[in-house]
Amino acid sequence: MNTAVLETPRLVLRRLETGDFDNLCLILQDAEAMYAYEHAFSDAEVRQWLDKQLANYARYGFGLWAVELKGSGEFAGQCGLTMQGTPEGERLEVGYLFRRSHWHRGYATEAAAACMDYAFGVLGAEEVCSIIRENNLPSRAVAERNGLEPAGRFIKHYYGVEMPHIVYVKRRKF
Repeated sequence: MNTAVLETPRLVLRRLETGDFDNLCLILQDAEAMYAYEHAFSDAEVRQWLDKQLANYARYGFGLWAVELKGSGEFAGQCGLTMQGTPEGERLEVGYLFRRSHWHRGYATEAAAACMDYAFGVLGAEEVCSIIRENNLPSRAVAERNGLEPAGRFIKHYYGVEMPHIVYVKRRKF
């Protein structure tokens, strides 16, 4: 049984497992949920995504975690910490992707806040960022609600598309 990495008042965050493939498909194969990526993932891409998280756990001790609703245990999405490349180098990022049926309930904000607390309190991080596609207004709102501020921009090239991204940053308070 997989134990919780983090808990919030309404959510449990735990490590993803190989058995979460179908849960991840609910998000990653939903074209509307994946609009910022410009495409829904194939089965092979979902498997690569899951394998990358499992590798991140082994390498860093963290990655994107499954987010479940307390009480029901229903899979609502994923949220966690990853290392992401930027023009300034590799940076610690809090990221989140949720099932559309769980949008607009504050889960992303709640889970991301807990992940940032983990980054600062457990990992001793100096800063956490969120790298968000410029047109992804809901994700930008989550970052802003959690006190991250725009600190830079760059273009990602993905699937033949130039995607402007904003780097939001929050620094640890001493």
